[in-house]
Amino acid sequence: MLKILKFPLLLLISFMSFQLQAQTVYQHVSDKNIYDFVDELANAGIVDLNSAVKPYSRMMIADALLAGQKNTEKLNRRQLKEIEFYLKEYKLEADSLPDYNTKFDIFKSNQNLAIAINPLGLFYKDKLFSFAVKPIWGINYYINDQESIYHRWGGAEAFAYVGDHWAFYASLRDNNETKRISDPEYFTLRPGGAYKYTPDGGGDYSEMRGGVTYAWKWGTVGLLKDHVNWGNNEHGPMIFSDRAPSFAQIKLQIKPVKWFELNYFHGWLVSMEVDSVRSYYSGYPPREVYRPKYVAANIFTFTPWRKLNISIGNSIIYSDMNVHPAYLIPVMFYKSIDHTVNNGIDNQNSQMFLDISSRNIKKLHLYGTLYIDELKFDRITDPNTHNFWATKLGAKTTNLGLQNVSLTVEYSMSMPITYEHRVPTLTFASNYYNLGYYLRDNSQEIYAAIEFKPVRGLHVKGSYALAQHGPDYAYDLNDDEGDFVDEHPFMERVTWQNQTISLGARYEFINNAYIFAEYILSDITGDEEQVNYYTPEFFRGKQNTISAGFNIGF
Repeated sequence: MLKILKFPLLLLISFMSFQLQAQTVYQHVSDKNIYDFVDELANAGIVDLNSAVKPYSRMMIADALLAGQKNTEKLNRRQLKEIEFYLKEYKLEADSLPDYNTKFDIFKSNQNLAIAINPLGLFYKDKLFSFAVKPIWGINYYINDQESIYHRWGGAEAFAYVGDHWAFYASLRDNNETKRISDPEYFTLRPGGAYKYTPDGGGDYSEMRGGVTYAWKWGTVGLLKDHVNWGNNEHGPMIFSDRAPSFAQIKLQIKPVKWFELNYFHGWLVSMEVDSVRSYYSGYPPREVYRPKYVAANIFTFTPWRKLNISIGNSIIYSDMNVHPAYLIPVMFYKSIDHTVNNGIDNQNSQMFLDISSRNIKKLHLYGTLYIDELKFDRITDPNTHNFWATKLGAKTTNLGLQNVSLTVEYSMSMPITYEHRVPTLTFASNYYNLGYYLRDNSQEIYAAIEFKPVRGLHVKGSYALAQHGPDYAYDLNDDEGDFVDEHPFMERVTWQNQTISLGARYEFINNAYIFAEYILSDITGDEEQVNYYTPEFFRGKQNTISAGFNIGF
């Protein structure tokens, strides 16, 4: 394995001889407030943003905030207060030597170093080295006619910058749910985990993320364990989502010119499929070993003119072999490689995707994603067959006509068999969690939301979602009725439906600390077997649910 990885890593490091500061620590996508605000700055025309690829780096977010600070004439009073507020969180990235609020400092900044302990955490910075340590704790209560449950989490995160190029970050979060509401089979946007089940239906799991990165003026390479979120969206991405537990990956991001950006990763997934040959059965309990499973993906973003991004890419899930050097090459079309490597035998599982994002109309973001799981051109002209694909179309306005108000409309659909595969080790999943759209195949959804931000830090949001899922089909050449896998009709009938209206508010009273509450009116109906399988018992049927809690950190 080391020999396989040695050459591409040395090749990448060999041309990193730049003397410009460009360090990369990734801000997790769960920090929705800062991601939403960077989107506001992009819609206002202040920053250029490739929002198809997340997470963003802290340096990139700090640059966006500083750009907003220089364009005050394009922002309203609330947005200017947001910038002032968020820059406290990003001082290590925005300032050479941060000067924190002396009310909370144990030492005042001087010309050589800065040390501070305040509600944001512990911070240190000198000319060579800087780091931050922050607490993580939170609880989210749910109550409805069925019962009351909660999700509680706690831990810590830290990140550090060394010199002009190196960065390190780590985040550990231990989770406890009195009732499991994020199992792999559930249709939910909530991130899942590798549960340790408890007899009462609850579960515990931990989530460890982090990495080491090396950055230069126009690129970053890193060894990470983190989530990937690809595809423009406001209610669930179509390409890669953060629903599955984070996985180890080699990541590359380069932007050598303003009009082009490449993002690539090679990841080590968890197949959950036992390899009986490599397992040990001599003792009790037996020592079981999973079959290896990997993913390689790239996405090329072109900007033919400012504020228009066209992204194309492809990925492959492969298994039952060692890491293949060809899949470590960031610029390849992996399906073609697969046809060579596995010539004459069953192929691996490859995908293609397209994402278009336009902010050419001021204060309006138009976007669309196309995910292609399997494509045969003769199916296009055959009315009785279909390819396996999914798409999302959306629009979001920010401060258009009404100050501090945003409107979002999205439509998503996924054809039968999309995201599925008949070989268990080649599914588009890790730890049994689908890596893509949360409704998976043979589904559609209408989503609309209005959000109001009356003052700095307060988000009031109302939303409506109609999510529908059709019959499940086996990925076989033909089923019991003689139909081929590409002949199954889209949404022949609705077997599972979730109609939800919600009204919620969250307030960030200090950086990374929130209180939140939400009222959810949901009606989940359909075939009893489907409803029971895809829905936690707590949410089945018609429910009036109140959710409330607070958190520190992400």
